[in-house]
Amino acid sequence: MVRYELPKLPYDYDQLEPFIDTETMKIHHQKHHQAYVDGLNKSLEQVGSASHPQYISSILSNLKSIPESGQSAINFFGGGFENHRLFWETMTPNSDGKPEGKLEDSFDVYFDNFENFKKVFSEKAIAIQGSGWCWLVFNQTYNKIEIITTPNQDSPWILQKIPLLGLDVWEHAYYLKYQNKRPDYVKAWWNVVNWDYVENRFTELPV
Repeated sequence: MVRYELPKLPYDYDQLEPFIDTETMKIHHQKHHQAYVDGLNKSLEQVGSASHPQYISSILSNLKSIPESGQSAINFFGGGFENHRLFWETMTPNSDGKPEGKLEDSFDVYFDNFENFKKVFSEKAIAIQGSGWCWLVFNQTYNKIEIITTPNQDSPWILQKIPLLGLDVWEHAYYLKYQNKRPDYVKAWWNVVNWDYVENRFTELPV
């Protein structure tokens, strides 16, 4: 039987200080992400798909491969699992501050420049009503990068878009340190983005 497990972080809980505080990292990873792991495993078991041969991103891309009775739960818990897995990987205590290479070129093409991309992304993230995510994705249909938002734990995979970078704007991601000041959290987050990782995801796309 295939069981999803809580992934280890690529850094210690305190290493994203002062931008993301230690206590938030511990609770977010150990409690919230673990809950999505447990919920995903349980949801797959309930529809007899605990040994589903495809990874969760492929399942989310084609939820009809799962019995209808489990699609909503697997969308939520599977999205929560995979969204957070990517979220941890796209942060680092050793951020370069900006991308380079092919990704930087794409920002110039589609957003005029990197600073304008950050501005548009930040505005969309701050404007999300309630809980959700802001994403840099690759749109395979049009062969281009773009910014989208998704509610709750919906993943870009359900839209057949490949997530490259995602920002969690659920309150549990920032409330201990930033309270209701989501703009301050978004501004701080840019200091820990792992652009090397994002660039690698982008350059390895099957295009």
